[in-house]
Amino acid sequence: MMARLSSVPGFDVRPRSVVQIGEAEVGLARTPAGDRLAALAPEVPAALRDLEGETSAADGRWLRVGPLGVHNLAVLQGVLPWLAPRRLGLARSFGFGDRLGLATPGHIRALRAAGGGHRHGEAALAPIFAQQSIREMERTGRNPVQVLTDAAWGVFAEGWREGFGADADHLKTTADVDACLAAGYTFFTFDPGAYVDPAADARPAAAVAAALDALPWNALEDSRAGLEARYRGRTLEADGRVIVFDDEGIARAALKYGRAVAHVAALYRHLRARGGDAEVEISVDETDTPTTPVQHAYVATELRRLDVRWVSLAPRFVGRFEKGVDYIGDPAAFEADAAVHAAIARRLGSYKLSLHSGSDKLSVYGAFARQAGTLAHIKTAGTSYLEALRTIAPLDPELFRAIYALAHERYEHDRASYHVSARPERAPAPRAVADADLASLLDDFDAREMLHVTFGSALAAYGERLRAVLRANPEAYDATVERHFIRHLSAFAGAASPDEDGPEAGG
Repeated sequence: MMARLSSVPGFDVRPRSVVQIGEAEVGLARTPAGDRLAALAPEVPAALRDLEGETSAADGRWLRVGPLGVHNLAVLQGVLPWLAPRRLGLARSFGFGDRLGLATPGHIRALRAAGGGHRHGEAALAPIFAQQSIREMERTGRNPVQVLTDAAWGVFAEGWREGFGADADHLKTTADVDACLAAGYTFFTFDPGAYVDPAADARPAAAVAAALDALPWNALEDSRAGLEARYRGRTLEADGRVIVFDDEGIARAALKYGRAVAHVAALYRHLRARGGDAEVEISVDETDTPTTPVQHAYVATELRRLDVRWVSLAPRFVGRFEKGVDYIGDPAAFEADAAVHAAIARRLGSYKLSLHSGSDKLSVYGAFARQAGTLAHIKTAGTSYLEALRTIAPLDPELFRAIYALAHERYEHDRASYHVSARPERAPAPRAVADADLASLLDDFDAREMLHVTFGSALAAYGERLRAVLRANPEAYDATVERHFIRHLSAFAGAASPDEDGPEAGG
């Protein structure tokens, strides 16, 4: 007779987590200290005998209750392959960053509600639930294994069996690659931002030619003469647009991105040499100046020449993509820019166009979806953390106020690595806001950015207390995240013509 966890006295089981493995029933039981894994069977099942936890008898049946850790996850992945991340290919996709390790259930609920499930046998929107940059891991006190493990347990909690990816985000060094490869990530975002020359666009024309000689030609397996011969007099036709490779434009592209191309090639070869067959994304978005069409074409052409293969590329679009707030700029100008970059990606790949710093960019999601079609990826990060703060505001006003006061203190220091423009003097003072109005600070531009970029300081000071409130109120946090991400996904998860997909991942 089938064992039922719901028959165990005192168990509050997450209903979507329940799964049958042989004669055993396995699921997550809510406790005041957080979720625990529970397995119930008539007798000890061979597939689950290695689960860690406390064993007891429930009316003569075998019952084991244990932690949501790496070991128990590995045991379940051995019989439930949908708990392990996989490659997503060219499926239209969305990255859900989670700084606390508690947001995945809400992400999944939003994805289902917004129509992100299966359509005609394929996922309408392929999710990446494990996504965090090394910079964010350092500031949150987490590591690649913890990030991936937390996301997989969230997948189990909600019974998501449609597959998911794991993004080792914004990797800059071979050590970063090794750590994330060992943890089992399936998607590697290479960030060569430190090797991009932000002054190349404005360099005096007379200085451009001389500066070319200093490029790392050996690492690029190229020469200045070879570069000039490869592009001179040539054009690129993409969806009716003609991109002219003039000498000065290519020279500036090489100056701006040449070292970045060499660095990406080195990281890519290191990944492949270590046996990693994960998918790769190229990110050149974290710069002050936009990526021009010629520069995009240069990056893609040179990476392909160096045998780098990728599934998505994130250029720096026009306008401003600040953290945690909507797009700043002309949406029509963004759409025109996205149209050109999407055309280049289809022509030279095909590969997905990736929109980074995508949190809360609600005013341009529709334009991005229209232009990129199915060859599109959006990446979000800190907005789930902000929704955690929105959740705790009515539950623990004192904690929220302390975090907000800390944001005022730490903003000028913590903003150093971000492109943000909030000004503390424009934000309400911590003691000037009534308890009932604290959540409204998440809708204030300056307060929101301050709270966003000071997350590391806040978690160092109040992380355990914050997580304790969320674990004690999981439905409140899940519902808040769900509402927030439905807004993100509804415009992006609609139908797109399958004709827009390219046959191969190319880059």
